Formats: sequence, C-alpha cells, structure tokens
Amino acid sequence: MRKSSSWIEQRRKDHYFKLAKERGYRSRAAFKLSQIIKSYRFVRKRDQVVDLGAAPGGWTQVLIETVGNQGYVFAIDIQPIEPLDSPLTDFIELDITSTSAIEYLMKKLPVNVDVIVSDIAPDVSGTWELDHFRQIHLAKRSLQITKKFLKPDGNLLIKVFQGKELKPFIKEFKKNFRQTRIIKPKASRATSSELYVLGLGFKRKKVELN
Repeated sequence: MRKSSSWIEQRRKDHYFKLAKERGYRSRAAFKLSQIIKSYRFVRKRDQVVDLGAAPGGWTQVLIETVGNQGYVFAIDIQPIEPLDSPLTDFIELDITSTSAIEYLMKKLPVNVDVIVSDIAPDVSGTWELDHFRQIHLAKRSLQITKKFLKPDGNLLIKVFQGKELKPFIKEFKKNFRQTRIIKPKASRATSSELYVLGLGFKRKKVELN
C-alpha cells in the first residue's frame, strides 16, 4: 500500500529524533548541520567557530566533533545551555539583538574566527508573516556580528525562513561572500519553510576591522 506524504514525513522526523537519542545528540537538528558540513566541508579541523543560537547544544556537539582537539567553539544563546563535557567550548549567555551585544562579544571572542553558524529562530507566534519578519531580523543581526568577527575568506551558515523578505536578504548576503549556496538538508522537515544560506569566502572590508 502506498504511504501518504504525511506518513513518510512523520517517519523521517521520528528517524532523526531516534537517531539523535542513539548517538547522544541533544537535538535532531544536529543532523542538519552534519549533513551540510559533509556536503560543503565549510568547517574543518582546528577551526575556531561561533555558534549563534546554540541551545540546547546539538549543533555545538557536531562542531566539537568536527574541529577536533585543536579547534574551539564559542556557543552563544539567550537561554542557558547545559555545559558539555568538553574543554573545547565556551558558553556565553547573551541576547544578540541587544544594543550592547557586539560590544560585549568584543571582550569574549577573537576577531578572526574561521566560521560562524546561526540556527537562531524566533518564538513562533502563529502568524506566519510576523514569524518570517522576526527570523530575517535575526539573520540580519547574525550577519552584522559576522562582519565584526569572521576572518577574511571565512565561512557563514545562517538559517532563514522563506517569505518576501528573503530575496532582499540574500541579495545583501551575497555582497559579502565569494560564493553563496541555498540549502535544505535532508534532516529538515519537508513541510518546514526553513532554509540555510551558506556563504563561502568572506570579503571582509577594512572598515570592519576597526
């Protein structure tokens, strides 16, 4: 008997949820990042990485595995994060949308990290246009932080929601990178509007070094 698309989607959701439990990941979202890294290899051994919107820590776990014992991960979230048993991580509790966020991060982060990733999403209101607008606002803020802390030729991965504000955001995003990719990993739900924008080769400007 042919299965409905909703049944297949539910099974896939369960598959990644169960797999996360089996492998000790804190969220099924860990597989989204691992799939993108496997496809594009934008995070490497020894990299210093900033993980924006890190809670509950699934992406941080994947990053720690990827960078190895000579790399480092700075995990940032407005929510407290249960510490991981790793000396390779610094957890920073911070609202990145606050006016003092960048000034605060200047005291906490190196100014030439190799990679920045952002899986930040707003609290869902149930009103699609509002949620989309809030998501793009967070994506723009992540890009602002990137301009301060990402090294020249570094890489950036940002989650976005599809909607009318996405096209102008991507247009602005592309100005900052040599290559841009729009990605929907297999671990994303088929019904989800989320996409990931990957920037390779950051074109850092001199004014952003100040």
